Amino acid sequence: MHFNLNERIALFIDGSNLYATAKSIDFDIDYKRLLEFFKEQSNFIRAYYYTALIDDQEYSPIRPLVDWLDYNGYTMVTKPTKEFTDSAGRRKIKGNMDIEIAIDMMELADKLDHMVLFSGDGDFRRVVEAAQAKGARVSVISTVKSNPPMCADELRRQADQFIDIVELKDQIGRDHRSEDVSPPVGPEEGLEKEEFEENILVTSA
Repeated sequence: MHFNLNERIALFIDGSNLYATAKSIDFDIDYKRLLEFFKEQSNFIRAYYYTALIDDQEYSPIRPLVDWLDYNGYTMVTKPTKEFTDSAGRRKIKGNMDIEIAIDMMELADKLDHMVLFSGDGDFRRVVEAAQAKGARVSVISTVKSNPPMCADELRRQADQFIDIVELKDQIGRDHRSEDVSPPVGPEEGLEKEEFEENILVTSA
């Protein structure tokens, strides 16, 4: 793992993908420690966290984490989910943030030395390539320790370096023995009874 103290670094965190990745390997992320780790490793600029919100609910289980991150050093990028019914009559709630992540990465690529993408989605391969063409190094953080692997092979190959999140357990994992106040466990905590695939929540009609 290679970070330079003089590198201007920004984090781009695909919330739903990171949650699914951590869940697949039973890994609780401490978002406070995550931010502190990168501040110690580099000339840290900003951490962007992307997630969709269900606005028509009186209480969203994602909201506690969103609020905590917003008040504790993360730049939140959110948008409302879209609801539709498929041909089988199932209610689906779609909240894909890929476009927002891609646009931000492209707009900032020539202003940063190093971009860290927390996602294993192969759709980002072309975005990583374009950011590299503007002179930025791009690291991808996901995992291949799960079954199946959470990171697409084409994204791993395109990245300047791939870091398996398992390697960061001692640095950013939650220490359950700690008495410090920690943020909620994950962005989709409380939605576990719904089917979550490809940024789509599927529920019964």
